[in-house]
Amino acid sequence: MLKHALFAGLVFDENDNQVENVYIGQDPCYVVNDHGFKRHILSETIDRQVLDQMREMIEGKEDFISQQAAKMLGQDDIFTYAMIANQLKNMDNQFDKLLETGIPTETRSYMGLMGFKIVVNVHGDVISVNQPGIESGEEEGE
Repeated sequence: MLKHALFAGLVFDENDNQVENVYIGQDPCYVVNDHGFKRHILSETIDRQVLDQMREMIEGKEDFISQQAAKMLGQDDIFTYAMIANQLKNMDNQFDKLLETGIPTETRSYMGLMGFKIVVNVHGDVISVNQPGIESGEEEGE
C-alpha cells in the first residue's frame, strides 16, 4: 500500500511550476494545475513511471554498478559486491519497499538542490526526468 508521494517537491508541470502534494483520504496525490482546474493524480502513477525509467538505466549494468558502489563504500570485497548485486537483481522489491516507506525529506531536499527534477503533463505522464550527472552518453573517463 502506497503511503507517501515518493518524489514530493521534485515534480513540476510543463510550465515549470512545482506540483502540489496532497492526500485524498489516505491516498497521496500530485495536483497539477490545468489552467485553473486542479487535476489530482495518484502519486503512484507518476512515481512508478520514474522508477521504471531508473530501472531501464540500471538494467544490463548491474555488475558495473555493484563494483563501483562497493568501491564507494570502501568495501571492495566479493561479499559486499554480491550483496549489492543481489539488491539490484531484486529492484522491483526494493522499489515496492521504497514506495511504502518513502524517501526521507532531507534526501528529497538534497535531490532538489542537486537538480533532480521530474516534469509531468496534466494527465500525469512523465515528460522528462532530469538526473544530475546523467548524460545521454556513457560514463566519464577513468
